[in-house]
Amino acid sequence: MPHPSPVRLARVHADVLRWYAVHARPLPWRAPGTSPWGVYVSEIMAQQTPVARVEPVWREWLTRWPTPADLAAATPGDAVRAWGRLGYPRRALRLHDAARVMVDRHDGQVPKQLTDLLALPGVGAYTAAAVACFAHGIPEAVVDTNVRRVLARAITGTALAAPTLTAAETALAVAALPADHDDALTWNVAVMELGALVCTARGPRCEVCPIRSECAWQLAGAPPDTGPARRGQAWVGTDRQARGALLQALRDAPGTVRSMTLEAVWPDPIQRARCLDGLVADGLVEPLAGQRFRLPG
Repeated sequence: MPHPSPVRLARVHADVLRWYAVHARPLPWRAPGTSPWGVYVSEIMAQQTPVARVEPVWREWLTRWPTPADLAAATPGDAVRAWGRLGYPRRALRLHDAARVMVDRHDGQVPKQLTDLLALPGVGAYTAAAVACFAHGIPEAVVDTNVRRVLARAITGTALAAPTLTAAETALAVAALPADHDDALTWNVAVMELGALVCTARGPRCEVCPIRSECAWQLAGAPPDTGPARRGQAWVGTDRQARGALLQALRDAPGTVRSMTLEAVWPDPIQRARCLDGLVADGLVEPLAGQRFRLPG
């Protein structure tokens, strides 16, 4: 995978950082003084979830549980209920588990070292690097879908990044990191923002892109993607929809929920039973005697 020349990369850095200074969204977890815990919660919540949906839930969580110790003292069910409709609710359990680890092993603080961050429940390479960078000011290369797409177009000249992260993409992101400490911290969030707002997967706004004149994809005539078609995930009638409906019924209930109530929520008995079994196996639901269910804890 080609790497840009230092001169060209310096121009790209300057243009992207200048653009970000003007166009950055005022997201609350980017505000000065946000705690490392606030940054950590935002990163978990924003996985596969639009920022507009995350912000109100993030504010509620930080008001209710301003430190890892506060969340660790709550029940897992409290976390699942407060998660609301953010989707992928196992993340709520992972957040609760991570808070307990922080209390037990890190004096109630979000750890700084990548190895410690990677050891937290639900944390992968992206989240560990993002928390190290945005919470602790450590300039690790942060590589999410938006970053991969910007670098694929601007540096390699391809319309889209590979379907899954490759070692070459990670190496390119490391090579593209500015040498200056403060610039590197800002670059990580700036290039991510550029991918979210301008260099989007569908309908990129190339006419307003600050690095259009440096973009290898544009210079090549913006060739279309030649890989296999990428289809969006179905939703209606899927187990994901059924699980969400069943879990929402449990969130809305003040206590336990009887099986007959869940029958009205999702009438297909085979799919309902399969999804309830999955929710129990994932630790999101507890079965009780008398065909009753509740959130964990």
